[in-house]
Amino acid sequence: MIYTIGRQYGSGGREVGRILSKKLSIPFYDRELLDEAAKDSNYSAEVLENFDEKKAPSLIYALVTGIPGSYSQGSDIPIAMQTFLVSLHTIERIADEEGSCVFIGRCADYVLKDRKDVVNAFIVSSLEDRIKTVTEREGISADKAKTLIKRIDKNRAGYYNYYTDQRWGDVSNYDICMDSGKIGMEGAADLIIDYARKCGKND
Repeated sequence: MIYTIGRQYGSGGREVGRILSKKLSIPFYDRELLDEAAKDSNYSAEVLENFDEKKAPSLIYALVTGIPGSYSQGSDIPIAMQTFLVSLHTIERIADEEGSCVFIGRCADYVLKDRKDVVNAFIVSSLEDRIKTVTEREGISADKAKTLIKRIDKNRAGYYNYYTDQRWGDVSNYDICMDSGKIGMEGAADLIIDYARKCGKND
């Protein structure tokens, strides 16, 4: 069974994924995916991180602003698109090789949409709870936390919407959506496991 977790920033989606992987004793891929993608390509993990879950600039925007490295030498495909395709193939490879694992974000639900052995979850929480979490975790003010939340959520939505024909956070794209602020991180992980079991997906 493969689990994908989409998440609002500050909702604890990464932690839910870690708890899930520990409970099921299966591999966990968040930023670890970048290291794997680097092995599968000529790009370093640092380059992949520059485009990680960020919407690719349009051709016109790239030309007008002169974004360095928008296109790699000898290719008509923008680097942002190339790095997405690398991530896509890495997700597919890991899913085939591991059989069971947890993917955090990066359109994994869309990449694996044709597989039957996948549970797609989306984690949300109230803005108030997320501000509190980010303030404590990053050591910043509530105002800065709110700004950071909006920016990262916008980046994630832009990335997801740009590379898929779906809308980030739309409940119809996921098997199960939950509020971690109400049921807690471990409760969210347990709910995902229970969902998979009741649907007969992890027998």
